[in-house]
Amino acid sequence: LYLLCWLCDAVHVGYCSQRRLMDKNEKMIQNHEFCQTALVMRLLASAYAVAEKAGTIVRRVLHSGDLGIVEKTGANDLQTLADRLVQKSICASLSKSFPKITIIGEEDLPSEAAEEDLIETGMYDVILRKPCPEKYSILKEEELVVWVDPLDGTKEYTEGLLDHVTVLIGIAYRGKAIAGVINQPFYNYQMGADVTLGRTLWGMLGLGAFGFQLQDVPDGKRIVTTTRSHSNKLVIDAVQAMEPHDVIRVGGAGNKIIQLVEGKASAYVFASPGCKKWDTCAPEAILHAVGGKLTDMHGNAYCYDAGVKHMNSAGVLATLRNHQYYASRVPQAVLQALPSD
Repeated sequence: LYLLCWLCDAVHVGYCSQRRLMDKNEKMIQNHEFCQTALVMRLLASAYAVAEKAGTIVRRVLHSGDLGIVEKTGANDLQTLADRLVQKSICASLSKSFPKITIIGEEDLPSEAAEEDLIETGMYDVILRKPCPEKYSILKEEELVVWVDPLDGTKEYTEGLLDHVTVLIGIAYRGKAIAGVINQPFYNYQMGADVTLGRTLWGMLGLGAFGFQLQDVPDGKRIVTTTRSHSNKLVIDAVQAMEPHDVIRVGGAGNKIIQLVEGKASAYVFASPGCKKWDTCAPEAILHAVGGKLTDMHGNAYCYDAGVKHMNSAGVLATLRNHQYYASRVPQAVLQALPSD
């Protein structure tokens, strides 16, 4: 009996030692695979996880009942506690994991350490398992610029139009938007208690876009989506020139691009300064990843280098299909009033 117990113990110890060795080897393999993952894919996977956390923060602030609203330049240019906390979370989280990237956020916040509970160091493993497009496989941190809008559609957020609200994280390389993440914190919020609240869309040039069902508008339909709260004569003239069958007025650049890729609108027309690079970088990357196009009203691409001016001075024209048609319809008076950068 003693010999039998000794043999069992020996077998158990041997098994545990072998198991520990296998676990160690498996971790080493996983770490090796992680190290082999292209930097831009790790950054995108991190941005996804950070955007998910941002969505949680946005919901938490709303449910607290205290939005902490301040006016920046006027009643149509607001900042809330959610804007401040989310930008701090995104910038601190990405900087911790990727200290050499350049991050440009909408909110002008004081430099201070972020609370530990705001920092997200996880990465979305689905993205890590995707093949990186070859042209982006050896990018370095210092070559990348990240544009952050912590709460796109802030005015709508304060007014309870929650489906307009998004969190935007765009990644640019050599002035071009190459990847982006859009979180919709309140997606499905009107669908009852049993649905999952919120979703995250992401995309990358050469890889595609994910997290939604790509759809076109019905054949022959011209549906224009445009600003809800920043309209003027130029915007109205440009929209009417498209001869739309319908016009949708909503908040948020991210929200409008989602309308394009989900077949709810055929063109996003905003013939006015007002949009900024952090509004368009992530949405542009996702739109371009599925074959769409975002330009200024002249049809020229925007540059997302770190040193560019933040304002998209010549407006925004975005489409999933037939971009040239819509660009050709822009009135000359509108183009003359909006000189291209």
